[in-house]
Amino acid sequence: MESRPWLKNYPNGLPANIDVDKYPNLNAFISEAMEKFAAKPAFYCMGKTLTYGEIDKMSRLLAGYLQSRGLKPGDRVAIMMPNLLQYPIALFACIRAGLIVVNTNPLYTPREMVHQFNDSGVKGIIIVENFASHLQEILPQTQIETVILTSIGEMLGGIKGPIVNFVVRRIKRMVPKFQLANTVCFREAIDQGKRFTILPFNDTADRVISHQYTGGTTGVAKGAMLTNRNLLANMLQIKACLDTTMKEGEEITLCPLPMYHVFAFVVNCLAMMSYGSLNILVVNARDYKSVIKEFKNHNITLMTGVNSLFNALLHEKEFRALDFTHLKAAVGGAMAIQRSVNDEWKAVTGKNLVEGYGMTESSPVISVNPLDGSARIGTVGLPVPSTEVRIMGENGSIQPVGEAGEIQAKGPQVMLGYYNKPEETAKVIHDGWLSTGDVGLLDEDGYLHVVDRIKDMIIVSGFKVFPNEVEDVICAHPKVKECAAVGIPSEKSGECVKLFIVKKDSSLKEKELMEYCRENLTAYKVPKEIEFRDSLSKSDVGKIIRKDLRVGRE
Repeated sequence: MESRPWLKNYPNGLPANIDVDKYPNLNAFISEAMEKFAAKPAFYCMGKTLTYGEIDKMSRLLAGYLQSRGLKPGDRVAIMMPNLLQYPIALFACIRAGLIVVNTNPLYTPREMVHQFNDSGVKGIIIVENFASHLQEILPQTQIETVILTSIGEMLGGIKGPIVNFVVRRIKRMVPKFQLANTVCFREAIDQGKRFTILPFNDTADRVISHQYTGGTTGVAKGAMLTNRNLLANMLQIKACLDTTMKEGEEITLCPLPMYHVFAFVVNCLAMMSYGSLNILVVNARDYKSVIKEFKNHNITLMTGVNSLFNALLHEKEFRALDFTHLKAAVGGAMAIQRSVNDEWKAVTGKNLVEGYGMTESSPVISVNPLDGSARIGTVGLPVPSTEVRIMGENGSIQPVGEAGEIQAKGPQVMLGYYNKPEETAKVIHDGWLSTGDVGLLDEDGYLHVVDRIKDMIIVSGFKVFPNEVEDVICAHPKVKECAAVGIPSEKSGECVKLFIVKKDSSLKEKELMEYCRENLTAYKVPKEIEFRDSLSKSDVGKIIRKDLRVGRE
């Protein structure tokens, strides 16, 4: 590999490279972990715990059933559910049956479902009944032949399951009416699986495990093809970084981010499995009380999340009163961690937020701050083992230390490509280098700084304004809870900055905030408009969606 200046700052014990060939495929890793930790609790949700042994058995039975329905290795199966005990069973079943997982956001509209299912060629779906009415609407427009239905309470057992389902269906009315023929319920599918054995298939390193959908750096949602090698490599890269802090058999991981999102899929579901960790599944991370409840009920040692979730928790008195003695680290991704949020988090928990960086196309982690206490706030840390990072200038030349440009990454975690989109793939992968669409720089110690998305950049009279920088400054104001900066058209300067603000203190006025902006920002970065809102549009993982706030840019 080329010179990697960051290696000199690796914590003791972190190797420069990982053994990419340690496991021939994900199946080998999963089987090893589930046998090793068979008696240990693996996943907890809504009062019910399943051991690794139980997950192992059920996923094997479901894999046999899926094959019995005519689904062949390489066929695509959508999994459409929030964080429930059914998710890891369905995920591992598909992997064991040689099927390609198409993780699907349960909040998708019928239009988005049709696009994803047809783009990927989905033939089967495992779906929670809450979203079955949408499936009914679009099913004739797809190739889906096998439908497995489940309910929120189905795996909770005893009296709890029926009670939860009664509340969800009858009291909260969260299950719209639907009619779907030839469906089977999740537990019945597992039970029927006893009649079948899993048929062998060619499980090579380059076998595609998942079509992980992403807006990517260009255009409409595309399926990033993540292979055995990609996912195993990133799992091993993450584990190498965690090994400085995590201990086998001792970890309890909080999983508020949905596991259909690649960050939680690889970090929580795969990497933490290598430690025999118990994953505490949070069904709805926007229900902050439920997140706090899990902190109260379990000695959480690791938490994954995003800036907006950490920020929201800090505004809850109950959270601030918790005992964080057992917490080793909270790892943030998907969006920039604001300095003000990190400072407050450290004041409350005694620990820094550990920021990492990556994207779906890199399975997902490219860099992460060390967990040994040497994290550098304001950076996204050091590139993970077996990974190269470079900064490319607009003229096609590699930028020197400290100079900004597009971040490019190369390593075994970089996707095979976008499914059925060779032209789109060619736009982002050149000679193995992944163009991320993000602006960043490497400092002299090899720490990576992410400035912003190229497409979110605002050009004011020829000057570049990065929303992350503006937002970081504004969120430090004591009366601001959340904010977003976007570019809007301007006759005078081409574009100008507009701020969207959620107040922490109702006394905050536009004049006060404008004065604060003028004191803390260069003139061309000062917003020309400020709009106060009760809330800001967020993605399924809690990331503020700037494009929903922009006018005339999309």
